[in-house]
Amino acid sequence: MGQRRRPANRRRLPRAPPILLAFSPFARFLLFSRSSSVPNAMFPDPSRASKSPVDVIVNPKAPKAIERIESSEDEEEEQEVEMVQADFEFFDPKPRDFNGVKLLLQNYLDNKPWDLSGFVDLILEQTTVGTIVKAAGQDEEEERADDGGDDDEGLFAIISALNLGRYAGHRCIKELKQFLVEVCSDESTKTKMKLLLEQQASDVGLLVSQRFVNCPYQLVPPLYDALFDEVSWATEDEPTQELRDSFRLKYYISLTRILENKNVNQRKAKQSQDCEEPVIYIKEEDEIFHELSLLSFTFHLHAEQLISHELKNYREMGLLMVVKADDISRFREKLESLPAES
Repeated sequence: MGQRRRPANRRRLPRAPPILLAFSPFARFLLFSRSSSVPNAMFPDPSRASKSPVDVIVNPKAPKAIERIESSEDEEEEQEVEMVQADFEFFDPKPRDFNGVKLLLQNYLDNKPWDLSGFVDLILEQTTVGTIVKAAGQDEEEERADDGGDDDEGLFAIISALNLGRYAGHRCIKELKQFLVEVCSDESTKTKMKLLLEQQASDVGLLVSQRFVNCPYQLVPPLYDALFDEVSWATEDEPTQELRDSFRLKYYISLTRILENKNVNQRKAKQSQDCEEPVIYIKEEDEIFHELSLLSFTFHLHAEQLISHELKNYREMGLLMVVKADDISRFREKLESLPAES
């Protein structure tokens, strides 16, 4: 039907022009905190800049070729900026990506003890649907130096979709489902969640999308395009009918984080001319998912939160969203147009 087909071997986007990444002191604070978040009001719109705010810690390896600019004033540290040029490539998941993916997902279920290693294994074993983003040339270096071990250097992002029915017997999925039910405080919503997670589980895909703070926003639309294209291809290309049917999804569940204004439900005695946003979407695409969601709920997080002074009026919250698969085309359209919006 003229539809673009998935390459037989690992796929790689054509190398994009190098992207200039900038890191301020506050950004570096976010990079090395357990919970990262940047309000749109504090930095240029990430949709038009080279970096995107996310809710994970950054790869701690120091960047190369850094240009540092410092002022001589008392605000010297506040003025400091680090610049690094980088380009990226997409790859199929591999077992040696284990440590890097586990690092990205270390706070996926807040501070709940669970089988995270088993969860990472599921993601890496599903090579036909899922993408790893690495620094350009990193994969070749790993292959030349491959000693059978794991490597987490140069890994910037992971995206995948796991059928909750297909993997229902795995301990990590059982624990994940239990967590999602436990954190839902509204009984009506909890009943709907139980239905999705149990009776309708074979129709539900868990959308896993995590990236480091220095992964540029320009990569986000192609990442989601790659994922949803692969899901479509898998319904035709998987070797068995059972596997093909496992990708005929009707719903996607996305588990993410937002910043919520502590005073969002309070009337302040003093009205500020510069009103704060009630919600900051740490990953910009989550706002689109939220708009399209069939149901959603927020929940409190118990892991330690390292919030900067600039964000003192915000608290980090968990956000779960359920989106119909039929609405994914609208999501992709909105995501493509997002960088052009002011």
